[in-house]
Order: sequence, then structure tokens, then C-alpha cells
Amino acid sequence: MNLVVLQNWLDNASFAILFLTMLVYWGGAAFPNLPYLAALGTAGMAIANLCIATLLGARWIEAGYFPLSNLYESLFFLTWGITAVHLIAENSSRSRLVGVATAPVAMAIAAFATMTLPSQMQASEPLVPALKSNWLMMHVSVMMLSYSALMVGSLLAIAFLIVTRGQNIQLQGSSVGTGGYRNNGYRLHKAAELISQPPTPAVENNGFARFETSSNGNGNGNTAVLNLVTTPESQAVASAEPLSPQRLSLAETLDNISYRIIGLGFPLLTIGIIAGGVWANEAWGSYWSWDPKETWALITWLVFAAYLHARITRGWQGRRPAILASAGLLVVWVCYLGVNLLGKGLHSYGWFF
Repeated sequence: MNLVVLQNWLDNASFAILFLTMLVYWGGAAFPNLPYLAALGTAGMAIANLCIATLLGARWIEAGYFPLSNLYESLFFLTWGITAVHLIAENSSRSRLVGVATAPVAMAIAAFATMTLPSQMQASEPLVPALKSNWLMMHVSVMMLSYSALMVGSLLAIAFLIVTRGQNIQLQGSSVGTGGYRNNGYRLHKAAELISQPPTPAVENNGFARFETSSNGNGNGNTAVLNLVTTPESQAVASAEPLSPQRLSLAETLDNISYRIIGLGFPLLTIGIIAGGVWANEAWGSYWSWDPKETWALITWLVFAAYLHARITRGWQGRRPAILASAGLLVVWVCYLGVNLLGKGLHSYGWFF
């Protein structure tokens, strides 16, 4: 079989599958009563992941080196990483909203690599001397996987902001995602018992303090009655439209899985930067040259280090870390692609310049 023809077929097939998968996920979000759409979306992502893996494998066999030497190969490796991390995140969260956020990005990257790049940039070429090293697989692959995980985590943080409408919802539970719960302020009391418990903080209850008594008017305690009490400090929060329990549960899930995925990507980014420094010393005689790519890799590391520090040490949850992670998505894209579009550097070979 001609490996070049196989690659051309697989890159177009992966784009088509991701496009259909995106439509399936969006249709599932619009029509949640169709449960089979979620299974179709997961299957589409898995098939696209397999197609891209086969494409990269064929490229590896044809060229004789790990397929991460130019922009075309890098984009498809990034897409493969996003689909792989997506499958992990979706399996952990059991939420189809993960695909609503990740499928369009994966499809757009595949479309850019397949339809926008000129044919000469898609063809494999002999490696430049600086890339003829075993560190190519170690450094570049780990960096690309870290980008994939950080992008997915940031996209889920953006989805969290959309679900919560940007409201400052306090999510109870530990920052590492264990033992998480929401205190809805429900209390069961005997018939005619005076409610004397202090109200639950309104921000924890979506703008309201809620209490529950048990009475049916005859004192037998068979009927549960919900008393809704609005506290003074809750009035400002309650002025916004309160979120439904389903949205609150989904927001809690997105916040948790976003943190976990970013927690996976950050160590990979750290390992990739260290491996890059060792490789740079072998290739150029210096561990750190303040190249634009190196500088933005450090900025990316600092942004997500601040995110994890805020969550682990400061106990941040909800809107504030989600905004920080959302900004991190832009920083990752600048580090990955932007510096190669803006100017030359030691990492610019095989790309646009």
C-alpha cells in the first residue's frame, strides 16, 4: 500500500469524522432526550483518534523518524492528544458537554492542517541537523501532550463559565476533588418544631437559604414541606436568575474535571521544558537561550502554576480559577503557534518561516 495515499485518505477522513462528531455533540446538547447521541459522539472521537494514530504511524514508517518535525505533523499530533484527553475527561465526568467544547477545536485543527497548509508543508522532508536526536521524541511529544491536556482543561473551564453564566458560585468540597458536596441547607424537623438553625450562607445555595420541615398539619410528620427563606446577603445574588440543580451539578463536574486535566498537563509541561533544556544544551551549548518559544513556555508554566497554587494553597474554586484557566488557553496557543507566526527563533524551522 502506498503510504502517502493512505496518509492523504486518513487526514481527510479524520477531519470528516471530527466534523460529524461535532454535529453529534451539539445535537446531543440541543436534544438531551436522545441518549444514543452521546454514545455516537464518543465513538466518533475514538474513531478519529484511531485514524490520526494510524496516520502518524504511517508517517513514521515512511519518513523513518518520529512524526513531529513540521507543522503538519505537529497539528495532527496535537489533535490526537486532544481526542485522547477528551476520552479520558468524558469517561471521568460522564458529561456530553465535554465533547461540545473539545470537538470543534479538534475539528478546526484538523481542518487547518488538511485544507490550509500548502502541499509542500504537508510532505515529509529530511530532518535538519538539530532535530537528529533521540530527544525529538522525548521533548516534543511530551510538550504536545501537555498542550493537549492544558487546552482541554481550559476549554472545560470556559464551559464552566458558560454553564454558570459567569456567576460567582461557591462549590463546596476539597480542591483536589475528593469528598465534594454541596450543602443545600435542608433540615428535617418534627411537626410544629420551631426552626432555629442559622441560615446557610446564600452564596453556597445559589442565592437562597433553604429549610425543610416535616408536617402535614396533623402532626404526624408524613409530608415534607419546603420553606424558602431569603437572607439579606443573598438578595444581591438572587437578583440574577438562579441556576437549576442540574446546572449546579454540571458546573461542579466541569470544575472538578477541568482541575484534574490541568493537573495532568502541568507535570507533562514541566517534564517537557526540562527535557528541552537538556536537548538545547546538547544542540546549542546552552540550557536556556531566552528564545521566544522558551520564553512563552515559561509564561505558560507560570500561568498554570498560579492556577494550581490558587486551587491547592488558596482553596480557590469556581469562577476565579476558571477565568485564570481560560486565559491560559490563549497563552498556550501563543506558545504553541503564535511565536512562530510573529517572528523567527531557534524553534522556527519546519514551520512558517
